[in-house]
Formats: sequence, C-alpha cells, structure tokens
Amino acid sequence: MRAKVYFSRTITPEKVLELYKELGVDLKGNVAVKLHSGEVGNQNFLKPDFWKEIIDYVGGTVVECNTAYEGERNTTEKHLKTLDKHGWTQNFKVDLLDAEGPDMELAVPEGKVIKKNYVGKNLADYDACVVLSHFKGHPMGGYGGALKQLSIGFASSYGKAYIHGAGKPDEMWTADHDAFLESMADAAASVVDYFKGNIVYVNVMKNMSVDCDCCAVAEDPCIKDIGILVSTDPVAIDKACLDLVYATDDAGKDHLIERIESRNGVHTIDAAEALHIGSSEYELITVD
Repeated sequence: MRAKVYFSRTITPEKVLELYKELGVDLKGNVAVKLHSGEVGNQNFLKPDFWKEIIDYVGGTVVECNTAYEGERNTTEKHLKTLDKHGWTQNFKVDLLDAEGPDMELAVPEGKVIKKNYVGKNLADYDACVVLSHFKGHPMGGYGGALKQLSIGFASSYGKAYIHGAGKPDEMWTADHDAFLESMADAAASVVDYFKGNIVYVNVMKNMSVDCDCCAVAEDPCIKDIGILVSTDPVAIDKACLDLVYATDDAGKDHLIERIESRNGVHTIDAAEALHIGSSEYELITVD
C-alpha cells in the first residue's frame, strides 16, 4: 500500500494545520516539535508566526539541539540566545535537548554504517513528535527535509559530528560522502524506532535556496514556492518533494537540482527506504 502524502500549493499557517488534520492522527502524550531555529544571519528559515497554528494545536514543545560547527548555535549559551532572538522562546515552550549532557544513545541494530546514534538526552521526556521541515537545498546533503531533521536535527552536537564522520567524529568534514548520507539514514531510523510511529512530518517548499537554514550567509531562493506536504512517512514526503522540484516548470530548478544531484541527495532516501522506515512509493493527495 502506497504511503499517503497530502499536498497543497497554498502556503499559509492555516493550510499546514488543515493538512495535518487530514491525516487523522492523534498524537498522545508529550509532543516534541522539531524544527530549525535558524542560524543568525540566515534570511530563509521559516519563522515562529508561520508554525504557530500547528504548534499551538498539538500543544507541543519546540525542541532543538546544538550544532557541531562554528556559529551562533554551537553552544548552549549561544543557542539559547538565538532561540530568543528569533522569537521561539517568546511564542512557545522550548527545550534544547542537549543543553546538558550526557547524551542519550539510541541503538541502530540494522544500521549500514553506524550502529548507534547520539541525541539530546531530553528526548526521553517526549512520547510523540511533529517534524516541521523547511525543504531546501543543502551544502552537504544536497537537500534538507524530513530525513535530515530526524538525523542531524535530533543529534546532539557530538552526535552531529558522529553522523557527518560516518562514526568517526574527528573526520566529520572528510568522511566518505555516501557513507555520511547512509549514516544520516541510519540515525533517522533510530529516531523513528524510538517514537514507535508516533510522528507526523510536514515539509514546506517555500524560500527554497540551494543553502540550508544553518548557513549564516545563504543564497537567496532560486525557485518559486511550490507548496506544503504532510505525511506519516518520512521517505515518501522527501521523495515527493524531490519529484515536485523536477516537475516544476520554473527555470530556477536547474540550480537546485544541480545542488541535489552533485551531492547525491537521493541516496539518503534510498538508504532510508532500505532500512524500512518508509517507502518511496506514495500517493499524492492534493487538497485545494
């Protein structure tokens, strides 16, 4: 049976919530809302007012983790200031999952490259999750979507280096590239297993630059906005986004596609599907 991916070309906070409700999923318990807090200086990340409708509806806590590279989010002190600067703490409950160690270690028994994943220890406080992803390009992964949020997003600062280095944190910038992509899939699988399916994914195809929201200096968007997608399948939703990029008649897609293909971005989707955390076979259900 193909995964269901709900889609609308209308990009509003209200439409995000409408599509979420179409899933008919009732997330129980304490809900973590994983999103990107935005690097200071980045102009493309989606702001608190865009996400407020759905976050308030699920009664969730915004969760983030520190980065593994220089910037304004690589220490707890700086990241908390950034969360405040960007308006997250004024609008929502916020939890920096790896604000204090030790990290939580998740097993990845079927992992192709890594057999364990290091996430912020506060993840233990949550029963369910909404993954809010700004779909766009990425300097290393080719693209950023649901699978990147599950892997790099939930990883602690050390965990991010561990994934990038394909299990060797000191090689985070020099590891074999496909091994890094496969490590992302491995890490994503551990988070999916942790929540036991109590996850909903939202990908918003807006402000799509070839660069990630983690870039303080990012290119401006190169392609017109496409829409909102919602699913319970992280592989299907990312694959649907890629397919929509290829299908658009916007001339700017060539720049984004070059970024995706030059980094072999689809390999992360293939690796995640091989781990059986989702399917690239999906039904796109359009909601006006």
